Parts: sequence; C-alpha cells; structure tokens
Amino acid sequence: MPATEHTLIDSPYGPLTLVATDGTLSALYMTDHRHQPPPETFGERVAPDAPAFVPAVRQLDGYFAGELREFDLPLHMDGTPFQRSVWAGLTRIPYGETRSYGELAEELGRPTAVRAVGLANGRNPISIIVPCHRVIGADGSLTGYGGGIDRKRRLLEFERGEEAALF
Repeated sequence: MPATEHTLIDSPYGPLTLVATDGTLSALYMTDHRHQPPPETFGERVAPDAPAFVPAVRQLDGYFAGELREFDLPLHMDGTPFQRSVWAGLTRIPYGETRSYGELAEELGRPTAVRAVGLANGRNPISIIVPCHRVIGADGSLTGYGGGIDRKRRLLEFERGEEAALF
C-alpha cells in the first residue's frame, strides 16, 4: 500500500491541502473542493517543510507572487489513461490563456470526446499546478471548477494581471 501524507498551506485562494504519495505530490485540494476524497485517505499531517512538499510549496509561493508561470514538479496522478492524457493536455495550456473543452478535445485528437474531456478535467486531483481552471465553456463562460467558480474567476484574473495576489 502506498504511503501518503499531507500538509496544509495558506494561499490567496484559501487554505490548500497538498497530498503526497510515496514522496511525490499526488493532490492539491481547496476548501470545499468537489470530488475530494475523504480526508482520512490523506495520511499523516506533516509540516509544509517536509521533504515531499518543499518543491511544491516553493513553486506555489512563486506562482502566487507572480514570479512563476510554469510548474516543474514530479507528479503522481492516479487515473485512467484517458484522464492522464487530459491532465497532461492541461499542463500545455499557457499561463494566462484559456481553452474550451472542445479545443482541448481537438488538441488531444479526440474531437468528439468533449464531454469526456470535461469529466476528466473535473477529476483533476492537482488543482492550480495542473491548471484545470484554464478550461472554459465554448461561449467563453466559466463552467464548473472543483474549487468553485469564484476561485476559477480569480485565478484567471490573476494570471491575466487583473487581480494582484494577496500572498
């Protein structure tokens, strides 16, 4: 059975729970995050300076300070091959830009899989770092987000330079 541990950090978007599996970041959840597994599955709570979390905390600090635009972290992401392909596609959406679910499906070579792309996007376990907030509706509307529409809007505004980070 894999070893899990977690930590909590503050952010401009509320507390974040980071989870590591066998020493590698495997989840980042916001308060009231949809599709979050039960907290008892997160393992022991450790300090943010625990070895498994130092790189992620450092990079998140840089992101919230407006100094980091692309994360470079090893990730442990459990999911189906299709989900993992969608999550990999999310990491290719540049900072400050958005894609519609249809555009992402096209980029993945699965143009008829728009709904499946949306479902996989919604199951992304590593918010912010794997930027599912950058996916919007075909009409430009802000559609579902595990951390809530308000956080999605604020993250997009922050990346476009419209909202200063509070960190």
